[in-house]
Amino acid sequence: MSGIPTMLHYAKPLARLVAELEKLPGIGPKSAQRMAFYLLRIPREEAMQLAHAIAEVKEKIGFCRECFNFTDQELCDICRDTRRDRSLLCVVSEPRDLMAMERTNEFRGVYHVLQGVISPQDGIGPDVLRIRELQARLYENEIQEVILATNPTIEGDATAFYLARLLKPLGLKVTRIAHGLPAGGDLDYADQATLVSALQWRREM
Repeated sequence: MSGIPTMLHYAKPLARLVAELEKLPGIGPKSAQRMAFYLLRIPREEAMQLAHAIAEVKEKIGFCRECFNFTDQELCDICRDTRRDRSLLCVVSEPRDLMAMERTNEFRGVYHVLQGVISPQDGIGPDVLRIRELQARLYENEIQEVILATNPTIEGDATAFYLARLLKPLGLKVTRIAHGLPAGGDLDYADQATLVSALQWRREM
């Protein structure tokens, strides 16, 4: 019988590795098998370097106390940077979206990472996100504009509208990135020019 062997044909350690790799986002059975066989072929030292890197990131990486980006210190590099414009706050869903915005070299303000979006079907409501911490920052700092940079998906739009209703009564300018991003798109996959356009042509909510 042709095709990929079933898990019963793998040695147990290999079957376990393939099963764990399949849990990674975007990795199916075939990709997991290719990755597992690649790891078997490389020198043991290289495989151990990968294992140690995974263990180290789990042990040492946590959330920034201020913006909730990933960091190995109390405050991330951006929050420690005194050159950033602290009157301008960009709200993103995930740390990878923050990195996408940073790659534009256009935004010089600071960030707030929600750690997700509102998604009732997944059981994620506003209380699960870092919204209370966002409100605390707005009261404590001299922020003049909040840019909502959630993905243009149903969940991202719902989160942006929820935040806009919450923040507008505070007298803040609340804007939303718009132009250039296709509906249902993902900031992390948008090219630099598209994100620059989306940021420059943001609209007030």
